[in-house]
Amino acid sequence: MPAVAPGLPAAERAAMLNPQRSVSELPKMSAASQVERAVLEEEFNWLLKDEVHAVLKQLQDVLKEASRRFCMPNPGLESPLKPENFILGSSTMDQVKGVLTLQGEALTQADINLKVAKSSQVLHFQFREDKQWKLQQIQDARNHVNQALQLLSSRDESYRFKTGAEVNKLMDAVMLQLTRARNRLTTPASMTLPELATSGLMKMFSPPMPGDVMINFYINLSKLCLTVYQLHVLPPNTTKNFRPAGSSVLHNPGAMFELNSNRFEVSHVHKVECVVPWLNDTLVFFTISLQLCQQLKDKISVFSSFWNYRPF
Repeated sequence: MPAVAPGLPAAERAAMLNPQRSVSELPKMSAASQVERAVLEEEFNWLLKDEVHAVLKQLQDVLKEASRRFCMPNPGLESPLKPENFILGSSTMDQVKGVLTLQGEALTQADINLKVAKSSQVLHFQFREDKQWKLQQIQDARNHVNQALQLLSSRDESYRFKTGAEVNKLMDAVMLQLTRARNRLTTPASMTLPELATSGLMKMFSPPMPGDVMINFYINLSKLCLTVYQLHVLPPNTTKNFRPAGSSVLHNPGAMFELNSNRFEVSHVHKVECVVPWLNDTLVFFTISLQLCQQLKDKISVFSSFWNYRPF
């Protein structure tokens, strides 16, 4: 029998006298442990049964508000979203001015005035009456929001979550879609100049865009941006070093590219933008939703630190 120090607590002394029996198995400790575990298990079951579904309902309500703002107008049907006009331009830079009409994810009208740098001539362009331009960033963000809503609706109130890992798996899937939706609005797509020159956007206007002008529309955070590039053709026998520009959101003056055996250089770049309030609201909805997901995951992790729950 091992020697026992007289100053040790009774439970530890008992454990040393009987090494085959752990402290947790002693009657007093076992009762306390069982009570604590029972309380935690009851709280955890309440979390899985009630609070998880309450959070899922909150998420659905928030994301439905975000999705509603992305509605695309259908021909012949009244859209829940009214067209909004946005004025682009400033008093300090009047080379480019425009009025854009945005309805959900579609630019339904565009009216642009461009003052040519060399001649000060003002060129005027409008969307053709039969054309609308879908903003791919908004369309993609809407699709990711709808996928998040589908994930949430797949677990209605009658569904019984069995483990914390199962909840975390759902939250991770929802957060992935929300992060992708937010990134589409915060990170405009990069394009090469030849891609921009041959895009369908260049065929949207009446009168047609001249060959030495290119434009691009994109979303940056909550801003609707219009960029106009003025070009000049490089002589075939030019001695200037020709370095084609790569892919970029915004190309600077001096950028070069080749198209249909002709070489071009960007001579002037004009960018105007305006804030779209509902896009700002949508970004706030994404932030709130991601926080709700993370808070639920944090609550699950508190319980998992007390015992290992069965993996999903």
